[in-house]
Amino acid sequence: MNTLHHTTSAASPANTSSTPRRIDALLAHYGESHQNPTNETIHFIAIPLIMVSLVGLLFALHPVVAYVFVAASLVYYARLSLVFLAAMALLTAITLALLHSLGIFLFPLSMTVFIMAWLMQFVGHNIEGKKPSFFEDLQYLWVGPLFVLSKLFIKMGWRW
Repeated sequence: MNTLHHTTSAASPANTSSTPRRIDALLAHYGESHQNPTNETIHFIAIPLIMVSLVGLLFALHPVVAYVFVAASLVYYARLSLVFLAAMALLTAITLALLHSLGIFLFPLSMTVFIMAWLMQFVGHNIEGKKPSFFEDLQYLWVGPLFVLSKLFIKMGWRW
């Protein structure tokens, strides 16, 4: 009989075997430097803002650049979890629709949001007293959004 393992890590709802899946290990490791509630709250705000603004900056450079980045990101998510892939695909579609609607405000708004959100992240890590995970491995830039989603999924009782 499969039982649900409950631990304090973000990975607990999805892992029902003794061998952690890659996504669960990534989320658990990411969670180690995001224990402080203030830092976590900052990340729940800043990570989505960074995602939207980064795609916005790439879109301002050239829409094809943004679409290639988004496609590569979705391939990365597909390799980790189909549930996270579906969620990120939906969020990406919403992001792209928003960015298309910004017109001449796209670049200045994306740049401002990008800078402010990164400043928030570094304030959060200063409070936490731990360096950001992506300093160790750049793939954690893609894991951050999944960490935020994992917390939401846990609250909703969803498995990934």
